[in-house]
Amino acid sequence: MNMAHSGGELEAPMNTMHAFKRAVALGADMIELDVQSTADNHLVVIHNATVDQTTNGSGQVRAMTIDQVRALDAAYHFVPGESAVPGLPPESYPLRGVRTGDKPPPAGYVADDFAIPTLAEVLQHFSDVPINIEIKGASDDDTESFRHNARLLAALLNQTGRTDIIVTSFQDAAVSTFHQLAPQIGLAPGVDGVAWYYFFGIRPIEGIVALQIPVRQFGVRIATRSFIEYAHADGYAVHVWFSGTAPDDEATYNQVIDACADGLMPARPTLLERILDERGIVRPGQPGVDPCG
Repeated sequence: MNMAHSGGELEAPMNTMHAFKRAVALGADMIELDVQSTADNHLVVIHNATVDQTTNGSGQVRAMTIDQVRALDAAYHFVPGESAVPGLPPESYPLRGVRTGDKPPPAGYVADDFAIPTLAEVLQHFSDVPINIEIKGASDDDTESFRHNARLLAALLNQTGRTDIIVTSFQDAAVSTFHQLAPQIGLAPGVDGVAWYYFFGIRPIEGIVALQIPVRQFGVRIATRSFIEYAHADGYAVHVWFSGTAPDDEATYNQVIDACADGLMPARPTLLERILDERGIVRPGQPGVDPCG
């Protein structure tokens, strides 16, 4: 399964409607995204606690109103093949200024596709596309900010009635808080939940449907066939992410497919789509080859 990570941050501005529309159009089965909350309690789709890395603004998301966040150019620092890289010459940024009307949008897109979207907007537009939502917070040690965002997310998803969603967070406290309020939504555990299961076989909390793991961590390869088969035997799907743990390249994608992972979270969804098509790998709702069958 092609679970376009942030919509595919090496191919399009991360966590934008442009990235998500592009990924779904090329064949992604699911989109992966991150949520933070604004000062007026809107959930917005952005990875970092601050807007500095990806936009023309500065400051913490939670200190800004939704109107302030929405006005920013989320493609301001996007460099194709490198994601968001501030500090380069202006000509390095081909999509800078589309959001603000200084450049025309690419064919098939509009200026708003290059803003920071609200989660409600993404849920509405992609009503028939499964979505993997990671709850973020103001900082790794600010557990209450994670719990706050978990509560906002539960309220929104309860309102929409959507269940084709997986919710996760690096903070297990956020996952637990969310589950108490929206038990009908499937979960993936945080870092501690995965570690306890990987090292000691201790199963995570009720409601877990998938384990989302890096290719490797602390020099240890986590995404091995033996571990994935062990998780499958316990009834868990396994999704693998690459960011900072392994190259987003053809060799790595093929290795993870051959290790029997159920889903890959690529920064290069176009490349993964080509590999899946060329190998005829089975996809949700479609016939194909099971590499581990």
